[in-house]
Amino acid sequence: MKNKQVNFQFLTICAAVFLILTNGACSTNTNEPGKVEAANYNLPAEAKDEEISETLKLIEKVPDSPTPYVQLAAIYVKKARETGDFSLNSKAETAVDKALQITPEDVSARKLKASLYLTFHRFAEALEMGKKLQAEFPTDAFVYGVLTDANIELGNYKEAVEAAQKMVDLKPNSNSYARVGHLRSLYGDHNGAVEMFKTAARTADPQDKEAQSWCLVRLGDELWKNGKYAEAEKVYDEALQNFPNYHLALAGKGRARAAQGDFEAAIRFLSDANNRVPNAETAILLGDIYTKQDNFDKAKEQYELVEVIEQKIGGNDDQKRLALLWADRDLKLDEALAITKREYETRKDIFTADALAWTLYKKGRLAEAKTAISAALDPKANEARILYHAGMIEKNLGNRAEAKKHLETALKINPAFDLLQAENARRALAELK
Repeated sequence: MKNKQVNFQFLTICAAVFLILTNGACSTNTNEPGKVEAANYNLPAEAKDEEISETLKLIEKVPDSPTPYVQLAAIYVKKARETGDFSLNSKAETAVDKALQITPEDVSARKLKASLYLTFHRFAEALEMGKKLQAEFPTDAFVYGVLTDANIELGNYKEAVEAAQKMVDLKPNSNSYARVGHLRSLYGDHNGAVEMFKTAARTADPQDKEAQSWCLVRLGDELWKNGKYAEAEKVYDEALQNFPNYHLALAGKGRARAAQGDFEAAIRFLSDANNRVPNAETAILLGDIYTKQDNFDKAKEQYELVEVIEQKIGGNDDQKRLALLWADRDLKLDEALAITKREYETRKDIFTADALAWTLYKKGRLAEAKTAISAALDPKANEARILYHAGMIEKNLGNRAEAKKHLETALKINPAFDLLQAENARRALAELK
């Protein structure tokens, strides 16, 4: 998973690690392809630990069994999640593929492979594999997690709701509760989402501090996006107390400080987060803070860092946040539109539809922008940024009443949804009034 935004691909990975490390791999070795060198899966020296070394020793002892490769893959995923070094997911995929080469029908390997499809934004393939697993294991809660995540990213929200409900019915735990919380948020049920994220944090494995803090960050994000900055900050503090220096919680804390006007503290927390794990959203917010402080040289550095993160570190599979940055600043609009159009071909969630709508709007293609923003408004997620984009599109189409409604709602939900774009929303609303 590229570290661009927090989303529910993570939950699938969480479930995979939990499933494999606690229940073991379900494997039957029917092939004898020959020994594979365990050294192919070595981590850099600084990342080695006892868990990895023991698994590598097991591979040396039983190189023709898929089980240790699956276990190694799960460890890589766990390390990636904890450290933010998501390049380790590629090592996980190599290990899983080796397990499947040895035993193509290995159940645990297939489940983890489906999770990794989500991580690498291969959503259609994840859905296809999830459906195959569902046909074979119709009462496996983990499989319904895969189906939930894949359907969300593909914009199949009705199917995602059905899969999440089945998952929570089969196994009511942190993984299923968090998915329900995410879907409630997408449907605009803020109170219901908060309830589920609290339940997810409370029921997370107490031995897995990172997983607990991840659920708390999701809760904080839900509070923040609904303008409850002080409440969100308390939750981020709890996450940091539970799992110190957690980059997602540091970024959340900085975002909450920025929303409350404490820019100096925000810079400290956001810089700390980005020094640990470079993130486009964090760099953009730092750039916006520096812009508001008239420190344009530092702002430029942060905006240029976004391009490095998205294009060099992140790869080419998801650059819509970069496209939004360019569109917000009226830069490279042809490139921005190309990115969002390419992304929307394979990913039909509301956030990708919104990015497409905004780049179309910036190119003056208002009718197409309205079609795209209509897709982004269904289901009614009450996302302030999406509503702001909808308001600006309607304003330029001459639909003043609709524009006024969207802009007012966006600023009511989250007055600081974006430090600079929120100012534009206020100016546009003043013009309408």
